Parts: sequence; structure tokens; C-alpha cells
Amino acid sequence: MALYHERRREQRHEQVGGRTAAALITAPGSGQGKSMVTAAMARLHRNAGRKVRVFKHGPDYLDPMVLEVASGAPVYQVHGWMTGDDEIRWRLAEAAQDADLILVEGSMGLFDGDPCSADLAVSCGIPALPVMDARAMGQTFGALALGLASYRPDVQVREVIANRVGSAYHAQLVRESLPPGISLLGAIPRSEAFAIPDRHLGLVQASELPDLDASLDAAAAVLVEAGLDQLPAQVDLSAAVPDAPPQLLAGRRIAIARDNAFAFIYRANLDLLQAMGAELVFFSPLADSTLPDADALWLPGGYPELHGATLAANAPLNSAIQAHHRANKPILAECGGLMACVETLQDGDGEEHAMLGLMPGRARMAGRLKGLGMQGMAGAGASAHEELRGHAYHHSELETSLAPVAHARKLRGTEGEAIYRCGSLTASYFHGYFPSAPQLVADLFNGHS
Repeated sequence: MALYHERRREQRHEQVGGRTAAALITAPGSGQGKSMVTAAMARLHRNAGRKVRVFKHGPDYLDPMVLEVASGAPVYQVHGWMTGDDEIRWRLAEAAQDADLILVEGSMGLFDGDPCSADLAVSCGIPALPVMDARAMGQTFGALALGLASYRPDVQVREVIANRVGSAYHAQLVRESLPPGISLLGAIPRSEAFAIPDRHLGLVQASELPDLDASLDAAAAVLVEAGLDQLPAQVDLSAAVPDAPPQLLAGRRIAIARDNAFAFIYRANLDLLQAMGAELVFFSPLADSTLPDADALWLPGGYPELHGATLAANAPLNSAIQAHHRANKPILAECGGLMACVETLQDGDGEEHAMLGLMPGRARMAGRLKGLGMQGMAGAGASAHEELRGHAYHHSELETSLAPVAHARKLRGTEGEAIYRCGSLTASYFHGYFPSAPQLVADLFNGHS
């Protein structure tokens, strides 16, 4: 993405944008099928020869992986608190320069959270397009649509999609139930083309889904049959181009773990590191026996508990990472990366695996959610004016004698995830969105934290 950042420098203080079809794909709540509908719509229009760009509201890592396969284009996370509204408007406006269609997949229900998906729609001036599960429902469908459309007058809801309808007559009931001013964009029948992938969305990485391309093509064909092949309404999107970040990592080489065990990486994080001058090199803790020569190391989140035996058996790479740590070179470990840095990891079957041992302790799968929500990590020294924003989501817990040096703060102000330092290692269950705090991120990888 280096050219992208060069273009940002050239266009500093200028406006970008364009007019294109755009919609926020949302729902009354989770489980309505909006993720698969978004992916199928992206694939449908891509197959029709259109350029499609998709964005994901919130800190989700897994849905964007599927949406990238569906659209054939990079997918970025957007969230009013984590990324900021200015960045959201810029990302959509930048995409509008040449995209035929922009879709934003919302999180949870339209009005759930603070900020919520509806806030994004208002901020960017795009309509909300609810996907509503019509199973076991007739005329009440119209009442729910009316509620979504009238709950906030600043949110545009002009069309809805009925999902999982049982018959043509069912679709007719749903259509006739809608109040004036709201129309049915389409009625999607119950179909295995949607059901099979939808069971895995948000749960399994795209690389692990069998026949994902074929499933997306089949789902797109169902949308065509349902009359959902027309584009949403055209909107004008424009925003100021942000300043390029300072070259705080010029000349630094950062090695990044990336494979099925360590895959939770925001594209925007990689963009920022490169924009600040870093050279990025990737390696696989599952497959590689050598660590790339690097000034700093990043172990991102993922599923190390699913690959404990393989990680434990990779003695050459483990020794190289331990040597990197002994040399006092910076290491950032997030969530799954933290789990790999302790002495042992107990997986979901109760099996113990030896890990890197860069810090004392044991990580074990708890069988239930142990951390969830948006959080921020305060800077210090040169970055004292910054807060690295992000989130936590984990089903494991850490047992350690090491005292945390600080804690992240939850969005509502209470204490969040512990942050540990052990030599050159900084480790936490907290996932950071790097563009929110460039100086703090540079300090971490320069070893100045």
C-alpha cells in the first residue's frame, strides 16, 4: 500500500470523493443474516463487472476476511470511536472516486452500541438498508420496518430486505405490510447457499472455509433470482485527505507473524507502519524455521490454541524469537500473541503446550468469554497526548506472577485489559488500532515505550 500513502502526501489538504451507489447493510439485531447478504451482494456486483468496495463497522477481524474474498478488494474496519468519523468519511470518499458500489456492513442492530451503525450512516450521509429475518412473521414485518425507519429522524431507511422467506406468498405478505415511504428491495428465500456459509461467518477464518468462492457465487445467484441485482441509491461522498504521518519508523524493519494461528491484523495498521517508514516482513510461526532479520517483532492475535502442538514443536523458530528477546529488541504481542509468549498454553481439550516463555505464566482456554469491548491504551512520554484505541475479545485467561505496568480503559471509563512489560516485550489481550496513536505505536516498535 506504499503508493496509496504517497498519494495521501501529494493530496494533503485536498478533497476527494465522488458519486456512487452506497448503503449501510444493517439489521434489527444480530443473527438476521446481514453478513452473508453483504458478502453475496458484493460478489453479485463484482461478478457483474462492477468495482465493489466493502467496509466493516466495528473491530471485527473475521467478517472482513470473507468480504475481501467476496469483493476482490481490501476491506477496512470503520468505527466512530476507534477510527474516528473523519477517517471514516475519508475512507468512503476515497473509495467513491472509482467504485461502482460501496457497502458498509453494520455491527449488531442498527442502533446498538455507542457509537452505533446508525451514527456512521448519518455521519457519511448514506442510507441504512436493513436485512430482516422474516421467518415466522407476516404483517409484523412492516411494523418492525416502520420502527427502524422512525426511531431516529436523521437516519434514512427507505428500503428493506426480507431474508429467509418461505414462499412467494410469504414475500407478498411482507411487501404489502410495509408502510408508505418504505419499499421492499428484495425477498431472499431460505437457501442452503446462504445457510452453510452463514454458520461460519464471524467464527472461522476465510482461509479455513471450504469452497468459499463457490458458496459466494451460489449466494449471489440466489440474490439475482430474488430481484436484488439492482444497485442501491446514488450518494455523494466527499472528505478531506488526511496529512501523512511523520516518518517515525524510517529505516526500521518489523517482522510480523501471519498465518492461521496469527491472523488478526487490521489492514490500516500495516498501512500506517509503512507510511511511517517501516519495512514489513512476514513469517509463519506454523511453517517457518527461521525468523526474518528485523529490528522489531509483532505477534498479533489469532488462534494459537488451535495450533499449540505445532507451535511448541517449532524449536528453531522459537529459539530465534527468544534470541530476539534476549537481544532487547522490541516485541509487541496482542491477545493470541500474548498467549504464545507465556510459558505454557492449555488448549480447549486440556492439553498443555510449551510456549516461548518470554514472560512468566500460563494461558488457558476458559470455555467462556473473558474479555469483550472497546478499550483504549494511554500513551506516555512523547505519546502522552495520545490514546491507542482498539478492543478486546478473548475466551482465554492468563495466570501470571508478573504485575501489569498499566491497564487499558474501557469505553465507559472502567479498568480494561492488563498491559505487561517483560524486558523488551509489551504484551496484552488488548488489540490496538494503530492509526489512532502513531507516536505511541512508533515508541512500541522503536523500544521507547
